[in-house]
Amino acid sequence: MLPALEKIASDPLSTDLSGIRALVARLRPPRGGDPASALGQVLTLTRLLQDNPQYAAALRSHLLHLLSVRRQASLYTDTGVLSNDGFFHELRRRLVYRVLPPALDERNLQDCLEIVFPYERDHLWLQAVPFEAWDTLWQTVAAAGPTPPLPADRGKTLTELLQAIQVLSYRISAIGTEPELIRLYSDVKAFESPFLMQNVELHAWMESYRRRLQDEDAPVEDALHVLVLLDQCQEVVDKIRKHALRIGTSVSLTYRLLRLEQNLQRLRQLLALAEPAAAEDVQEKRRTGFALALELVEAHNRKYTVRGLLAGNIHLLARNVTENASRTGEHYIAENRREFGAMYRSAAGAGFIIGFMALVKILFSKLHAAPLVEAFLFSMNYSLGFMLIQVLHFTVATKQPAMTASRIAADLHRSGDSRNIDIESLVDIIVQVFRTQFIAVLGNLTLAFPVAYLLVSAYFYLTGSHFVDADKAAHLLHDLDPISSLALFHAAIAGVCLFLAGLISGYYDNKALYTRMSQRVVRARWLTAIVGRRRAQRLGDYLETGLGGLMGNFYFGIMLGTIGTIGFMLGLPIDIRHITFSAANLAIAMEALQWGVGMHTFVLSAVGVLAVGAVNLWVSFALALFVALRSRQVRFRQGGKLLKALSVRFLKKPGAFFWPPKDAPQAADGATDEARHP
Repeated sequence: MLPALEKIASDPLSTDLSGIRALVARLRPPRGGDPASALGQVLTLTRLLQDNPQYAAALRSHLLHLLSVRRQASLYTDTGVLSNDGFFHELRRRLVYRVLPPALDERNLQDCLEIVFPYERDHLWLQAVPFEAWDTLWQTVAAAGPTPPLPADRGKTLTELLQAIQVLSYRISAIGTEPELIRLYSDVKAFESPFLMQNVELHAWMESYRRRLQDEDAPVEDALHVLVLLDQCQEVVDKIRKHALRIGTSVSLTYRLLRLEQNLQRLRQLLALAEPAAAEDVQEKRRTGFALALELVEAHNRKYTVRGLLAGNIHLLARNVTENASRTGEHYIAENRREFGAMYRSAAGAGFIIGFMALVKILFSKLHAAPLVEAFLFSMNYSLGFMLIQVLHFTVATKQPAMTASRIAADLHRSGDSRNIDIESLVDIIVQVFRTQFIAVLGNLTLAFPVAYLLVSAYFYLTGSHFVDADKAAHLLHDLDPISSLALFHAAIAGVCLFLAGLISGYYDNKALYTRMSQRVVRARWLTAIVGRRRAQRLGDYLETGLGGLMGNFYFGIMLGTIGTIGFMLGLPIDIRHITFSAANLAIAMEALQWGVGMHTFVLSAVGVLAVGAVNLWVSFALALFVALRSRQVRFRQGGKLLKALSVRFLKKPGAFFWPPKDAPQAADGATDEARHP
């Protein structure tokens, strides 16, 4: 450290950053070392400066001079605060700068951080050193040289600090009066907006502050009124967030709210630093300044990270998507026998349609069309079939996990402290979900298999030939073999598709609510001229509540129809296996072979169908639960206790996992028997 201090002492008024950079390099732990080891280096530097006051005085003069010749305001207003360019522009900028960083301007203090703290992990060792050690070092440097500092030393920093405060206040006023925010919380217009009034109060405070700088005896207004208005601004932001959970959100709104909160927080920090402090509050003020310095360095180190941008902005959007899925998930849980029977009928209806869809898919494969044409035909078969199931209020069992997982996550979130979750209540929900899932799968299978079998039997009766030949039937059976084929791997791929379809459903549900789809449809003059206003209103109401289901099913069909073709074109063993279609394929194969297979082959194929279903359900449920928990920032750490409680419940009441109890609550008046649809 001595060479760096000697270099600084040789020319304290130099504007070169090499001395400070060399000193920081001596404090920085070796690459891959423990960040906490920096504490020893900081203590060593403190003792060295205490033993050599001339070095401390030179370092103090050098630091003050470096600050006085550089622009500081942008460091306080921009570092760690999202830009005004929008989410996608910011994302593109970060991606470009990670490949080709921007040029630096050493006249700007913000760019000087890149020279002094160039490594992405610098903030870790800075944070690992306790405040007390940094405070001792700071006081050692501050006590050297003229006391108090010369006005020229303080003037530049104070001017830049006030300028930054003013810029932040203007930004808050501008963002807070954006039409998109006012639309979600129109009450802001009913009284004087706190986003505007904070700027008025801030101007009054700054005028008194400037008078105090010119005349030390002049009275200074405190910033209490400004802080109260900033708290009111934060309350409005919180209300908009809660409102967005009910009527939806967008990427741009999420970005604006996050940017607004960052500006509010930064303005509070700068006001705390600018406010004159009493003697007993000086150390607390230094603590605030130290915390801000660490925040600025960390934000600088992460300014090009894509993950941080996504984590900050997508959180609320993901929360809204899974919140819509959670509300849909309530329709997938049968709490009594009436709903249990309704779920079976709904699932059986879906199984009936899927029996036809399985035959149509095989018919399309017999065309031997070009791969892309075949993928299109398969996709339309799946998509239109699933959308028909949605419109008829039927249920595909494998669509349930993505929705019920969000419901479970929502219950965990409402529990508050994850360490004190009511395990018994959670077990009750899981048991209800399990038996509802069981009856839905049963409903799908009990019609998909016989319907497909009857259809191919009728085909044989009418044409005298089987729907598929023996080779195709053998191939269908092989695809169901859980041991010698990739059936379970392909089932896992289908599970991922089911999970993605659940996210897509939640996204479009959120979009339909946020854009007020019902009103938009009614205002379409061309549509009302064709179908009339009443039908347009009914269509708009249906789309506002059902658009997510329709689009989720459409894209799910596209994924199922194209993955096999993508695997063929890439030469990869990629395909999908879905439990209901697998059951229908089993029926088609058995009819073609006239049951002329051994019992071992049939049992193995039947087990394969059930195994495919288990993988479908488990993969989609696990992924959906993970995303739902992360979007709500829930950390569930009682898995062992939950498994034990589930085991005890199963041993005590195994029938409850498959059949609702007699004393289950009755359905509410007006509840529909059919509303258990995706």
